[in-house]
Amino acid sequence: MFGVLPEPVQADQAGVSYWVPGRFGSLAAAPTVPGWSMAEVYYHTTVGASGAAAAAREIEIGRIPRTVNVNLNLNLNAQADLILLNPTYTFATPVLGGQLAIGVTGLFGRSSASIDGTLTAAVGPLFATRTGFLGDSITSVGDLYPQATLKWNAGVHNFMTYVTGDIPVGAYDRTRLANLGIGHAAIDGGGGYTYFNPATGHEFSAVAGFTYNFINKDRDYQSGIDFHVDWGASKFLSKQVFVGLVGYGYQQITDDFGAHPILGGFRSRVLGIGPQIGFLFPVGDMQGYLNLKGYGEFEAANRPSGWNTWLTFSISPMAPTSTVAPTRRIATK
Repeated sequence: MFGVLPEPVQADQAGVSYWVPGRFGSLAAAPTVPGWSMAEVYYHTTVGASGAAAAAREIEIGRIPRTVNVNLNLNLNAQADLILLNPTYTFATPVLGGQLAIGVTGLFGRSSASIDGTLTAAVGPLFATRTGFLGDSITSVGDLYPQATLKWNAGVHNFMTYVTGDIPVGAYDRTRLANLGIGHAAIDGGGGYTYFNPATGHEFSAVAGFTYNFINKDRDYQSGIDFHVDWGASKFLSKQVFVGLVGYGYQQITDDFGAHPILGGFRSRVLGIGPQIGFLFPVGDMQGYLNLKGYGEFEAANRPSGWNTWLTFSISPMAPTSTVAPTRRIATK
């Protein structure tokens, strides 16, 4: 299982991107047990920004015209509390020699954001200064995120490819400071690798991909192409418990189109790292999984940054008793 959701202020499009770093984690490429599974994720994020990254939000909602020159002394703060539901079906019949799984994720929750500080605007020889506070919040549903994965196993080595995207049906208003939808479609694809040795309990996973963003017609704005990599490393202390580290890197590789001239290409970047712990346990004749992970962000550019946590509970078909490895669907939220 991997969740998909927009953070309230992240990257691209004046601080909001389709891809959320941390969506993949430990055992991401390991095959899973065929059948239906369901994952529920509680996600919290708290971020902040200043300067151009904060001003981009005022520009996005039309508070600063693109023809006006501005000097910026602004601060942005935002947070979100979201619940995600991710039903997924894993096919028993091989496809291209691998294991195919398809699913869709929906979300519901609350997002809030605020901007305060001083903005000085100039049109020719005329200057105007504004100091104040702008706040907004929303509780609603977000976009839909279909996904498909194809996985192959070769002993301790596991490989995968995936494709996912954004169907923009969630709550979005270009005049709002806080939204749960992103206002445009996107498609994302890539591949990953997992090393897992049941004899030693050592595991390492990495998944990398690219996002192509379609134009936001409400704003005549198109975010650039993004590159991202998520990774996880863990040690199984027993067949039911593991601990480890998770991390991610995110870098926009092409410019945005339609931004205010002061923002330039507005390419964004961020890194994150943190701890994780996971538990496996039976739920009747099914298998339950509980995971907690968190990230602290650093090296951010043109992007609000802060910290985020993921608490995941999933239930899936029980693995055969003869299987040593915990072959269940996880992305360690």
